[in-house]
Amino acid sequence: MEEMNLKNYAYIGDAVWELHIRKKTVFITENSKKLHEITTAKVKMDFQAQLLRELEPILTEEEKEIARRGRNLSIPVGRRQNQSEYRQATSFEVLIGWWYFNNMQRLNEIFENIESYL
Repeated sequence: MEEMNLKNYAYIGDAVWELHIRKKTVFITENSKKLHEITTAKVKMDFQAQLLRELEPILTEEEKEIARRGRNLSIPVGRRQNQSEYRQATSFEVLIGWWYFNNMQRLNEIFENIESYL
């Protein structure tokens, strides 16, 4: 498969992550407001940054390099946002997208590994 632009991996990674979270939260409640609150708490920048920090010890060298490149993407970050967390969250989304296209088995392992945080 041809290598994709890292921003595109982040784009698809964001969607894959949100779908993963929605698949879990939909069984928690039928209240749409509560569903939204639970879901947004898990797709927020700070939560994704935390998950990346938790995953770092188990990442392969290749995955660490992809994460590093994802952190270094030129991305618009508002002054009020924490740039470090935003970059970490983008890096997390890049990895999710990369695994989605290149290694679904590893993506599923990662989802299992972070299950306790969800």
